[in-house]
Amino acid sequence: MRTLSEKAVIGVVGAGAMGGGIAQLAATRGHPVVLFDSSDDQISKAQIANDKALRRQVDKGQLSETEAHSILKKISFGEDLGAFAPCSLVIEAVVESAKVKQEIFSKLETIVSADCILASNTSSLSIASIASTCKHPERVLGIHFFNPAPVMPLVEIIPGLLSDELTVDASRGLIDSWGKTTVLAKDTPGFIVNRIARPFYSESIRQYEEGIADIATIDWALKEIGGFRMGPFELMDFIGNDVNLKVTESVFESFFYDPRFKPSITQKRIVEARLFGRKTGRGYYEYAPEAAPPAPSKDKKLGTEIFNRVLAMLINEAADAVFLKIATVEDVDLAMTKGVNYPKGLLRWADEIGISTILSRLEALQEEYGEDRYRPNPLLKRMARNKETFYSAA
Repeated sequence: MRTLSEKAVIGVVGAGAMGGGIAQLAATRGHPVVLFDSSDDQISKAQIANDKALRRQVDKGQLSETEAHSILKKISFGEDLGAFAPCSLVIEAVVESAKVKQEIFSKLETIVSADCILASNTSSLSIASIASTCKHPERVLGIHFFNPAPVMPLVEIIPGLLSDELTVDASRGLIDSWGKTTVLAKDTPGFIVNRIARPFYSESIRQYEEGIADIATIDWALKEIGGFRMGPFELMDFIGNDVNLKVTESVFESFFYDPRFKPSITQKRIVEARLFGRKTGRGYYEYAPEAAPPAPSKDKKLGTEIFNRVLAMLINEAADAVFLKIATVEDVDLAMTKGVNYPKGLLRWADEIGISTILSRLEALQEEYGEDRYRPNPLLKRMARNKETFYSAA
């Protein structure tokens, strides 16, 4: 029987920003934690990062010196995968490669107990594929945190095709006990957030490529008129343009090259030029101390048109997730507000604007461009025809 107590030993494979953050989170919640990385340098960086993060909390009065010291003491560093033997849950947070993850899970399965749960923090890869090399895939699932893990409230729980109910319930219960908001997602490319969020970037890039507006104006429109905390180009620079392109390519390929998820030449070229964003000092914007940010046009009519187009595409993806039973209406809206800080749940937003209005915008785009990427979801068509709303029909 798989259960996870409040004192369960938690293992984390990978000491990058995500793995180190998960280790800090688990230790803060009172768990003994084993953290392993094949790179000694990465372990040192994780130790420094966790110490700095906890120091900031002490400086803000959120933790005492004694509490911060106690949290750090709960994290031990394994020399190899054998250190995970006493763990009840091991969360893998390494590079986004199915092959690498499969190899790790195959080895872990020979080390941990029969009741230990094995979880991947993958943001878009198939859980079924990762679990395929395991003799007991029923104890494997996805637990996808958002960066930084100690701060971001959302965690996606993704059962694989063969994950059993005990594994899912125990994992979700534990993460809930850590004060996180969990949502349940079907094992499909990008899960909830990384699937639905694609048009925020792709449709903004498309409008830039068409010359409808420059980058600064598009970002201004989504922030000022849409209420988003960051514009799409600012956010891509913050995430890393290399990371964003890789996720886009992964989702596009995994959906058998559905044109809705097609990457853009603009994305590809900026990555080829190694303009990754903030981490390299230049992306869609320049980040040198002397660089002046470009001024947007602040044309309200233009800004509204830009925002309406992006929002219609986002709502279409959110509707598709519900239509294909990827997640519930409530979990879709929770995921987008808690995972990527959208100002409103997309489906509640659709209700407020009117399903028929959103459908009309999508149909106009499809008529104008003749592209399948703009095809309205059948659920929107049915709801408009029947005069339904997401929250009255949920």
